Amino acid sequence: MKILIRKAHIIDPSSPFHHSVQDIFITDNTIQEIGTALNVTADQVIETEGLHVSPGWVDVFANFNDPGYEFKETLETGAQAAATGGFTHVFVIPNTKPAVDSKSQVEYIKRKSAYLPVNIHPIGAITKSAEGKELAEMYDMRASGSIAFSDGTRSVQSSGLLLKALQYVKVFEGIVIQIPDDTTVGTYGLMNEGLVSTRLGLPGKPAMAEELMVARDLKLARYADSKIHFTGISSAKSLEYIHRSKQGGIQVTASVTPFHLYFTDEDLLGYDTNLKVLPPLRTAADRDALRKAIDNDIIDCIATHHQPHEWDSKTCEFEVARFGMIGLETCFGVMRSLGISAEKFVSIASLNPRRIFGLPAATIGQGEKTDLTLFLPDVTFTLEERHIRSKSKNTPFLGKQLTGRVVGIINQDKLFLNNQ
Repeated sequence: MKILIRKAHIIDPSSPFHHSVQDIFITDNTIQEIGTALNVTADQVIETEGLHVSPGWVDVFANFNDPGYEFKETLETGAQAAATGGFTHVFVIPNTKPAVDSKSQVEYIKRKSAYLPVNIHPIGAITKSAEGKELAEMYDMRASGSIAFSDGTRSVQSSGLLLKALQYVKVFEGIVIQIPDDTTVGTYGLMNEGLVSTRLGLPGKPAMAEELMVARDLKLARYADSKIHFTGISSAKSLEYIHRSKQGGIQVTASVTPFHLYFTDEDLLGYDTNLKVLPPLRTAADRDALRKAIDNDIIDCIATHHQPHEWDSKTCEFEVARFGMIGLETCFGVMRSLGISAEKFVSIASLNPRRIFGLPAATIGQGEKTDLTLFLPDVTFTLEERHIRSKSKNTPFLGKQLTGRVVGIINQDKLFLNNQ
């Protein structure tokens, strides 16, 4: 297919065309020509006022529920949601049934997703069945295509087991991903422990549960001289630990979710089950510290923590509702609504995750393969269900006005355009 993108504002610090407005001509999955007012014949012409283009975005933590929970999401619907949100690469967590804890499960996801418009990268489980008891065969999974290792929504509680995992992945320069959560602290917590939880009469989970795990894992990573990535960071104190450790030479990186940047525990006063997430929403002070950490480069990546749930799992009493919300389609709109610049977003959603997790660099230049996201950073819209391609609709952003709309992606010789 021959594709011509007209008058695109290029956002790519590694490209000689960075911050310039150019036409981009693509044939056979390759950028053939970049220039102004190109005179070429194309099968598809994309021309929209204010159009921006950048290297394709990467989500480092999402759940597509396949195999085992396809009633929530499938690889196909997850890929549609990702493409709608502008992502060309998505790391999927191993919390499926069976868990992605062997080479056969990794190969299943790789084979089944090979024809999709989005590159889906399996995260292999650190432990068998992601139960935190015995190490899984990480070397075999890596050889089969596992991008990183994590027990997903279940953080590894055993210090000795996580230390072994960190030492194991050093053999192939692998990386361990953790949601930091000491489950022995605030075990039955439903939201952040504080004044709001007391007011609502709900059991709380203190930020200390996260901070203890961050402190412990940083010491383990230093001892093993290995790489660790924290995702879902929600506490200002956790940021302090991570910042000091980076300065001290520990190989640590971190990602934050859009919803931790947007909401606080006070937004739970209406008992909206879509805001029941883990780690829980923290205080306004924590939220503001997270926003500042993006500006200061303490936070490296954005992670949607896309967690689809069927209607019954969210339309129920708060106490029994499942944790999590979907986030792929809303990520860019939420971040732009918070005042994050397009260039900063490209940095934390494309450049940094590629560097951290060893994905091939994507550059907008002649002769380069196409791995592109097209977007309008200043267009406002109100999120409606018709904008959501995920199988599940569990998001608190429905009805909210957001800034920043994704036009589509071009990836693996596939063009995906949003019809919104």
